[in-house]
Amino acid sequence: MAGPSWIAGAFAAVMILTAGFSASRLAVSRLRGTAADADADGMHAVMGAAMAGMLVPPLNVLPGTAWMVVFGTGAAWFGVCAVRARSPRRFSWQCRFPVPHLIECVAMLFMLLSVRAAQPATGEAMPGMGASAAFPALPVVAVVLALFMLGYLMWATDQLASLARARATAPDQARATRPRALVTVAAGGASGSMAIGSADPPDATGMPRPGRTSLQTLLAPELATMGKIVMTVTMGYMLILML
Repeated sequence: MAGPSWIAGAFAAVMILTAGFSASRLAVSRLRGTAADADADGMHAVMGAAMAGMLVPPLNVLPGTAWMVVFGTGAAWFGVCAVRARSPRRFSWQCRFPVPHLIECVAMLFMLLSVRAAQPATGEAMPGMGASAAFPALPVVAVVLALFMLGYLMWATDQLASLARARATAPDQARATRPRALVTVAAGGASGSMAIGSADPPDATGMPRPGRTSLQTLLAPELATMGKIVMTVTMGYMLILML
C-alpha cells in the first residue's frame, strides 16, 4: 500500500539532495586529495537517484533493468570487499565497513523486483497489496531488511555521537602530546648533569590514539554519517510500505 504522495515527494527530494551530496564528496575529495569512501559515496549517489525515481516515477532516469544491473554489480563489489575486509591489499578509497552497503544493494534489488511484480497489477510506483498477495514471503523479507535498517540506523547514530566526542577531545589530546623537557640527574647526584630531550606522554599500548588520524584525513565524516542516516530512514520507510 503506497503512502501519501506528499510524503513520497518529500523523501524523493531528500534522496536527490543526498545523491548530490555523495557525488560532490567524490569530486571534492579528488580535488583536495582528502580520503573518502569513494565506492560507498558512488553507490549512495546512484542509490539516491534510484530511490527518488521509485518514490516519484517521473523522476526515474533509468529503466528498472538497468538499475538492477547497477545494484547487482554493487552487491558483488561490496560482497568481495566484505570477504577481503582484513586484507592488507585493500585500496585507500575503499569503504571500511562494506557489509551495510552490501545489504543496501540487496534491499534495492529486492524493492526493484517487487516494484516490477506489482506494476502489472496495480501500476503503482511502490509495491503494495498486489505484490504481497502474489508473493506471500514478501512481507517477511521486507521485515527482515527493515529490522536491519533499524539496527544500522542505531549504529550510524552512535558513530555520529562518537565523532562529536572525538572532535571535542581532539584539542586536549593535541596539548597532551606537545614536546616536554626531560631532566636527568647523574647517579652521583653531586655533579648534577642535565640532558634536555622531548617525549610524548606514556601510552599503555605504544600505539597512536584512535580517532585523531581519521578526523584529520576523512572528508566531512559527520556529514557523511548524516547522509547514511537519511538514506537508511528512507529505505526503511520504503520497506515498511511493502508490508
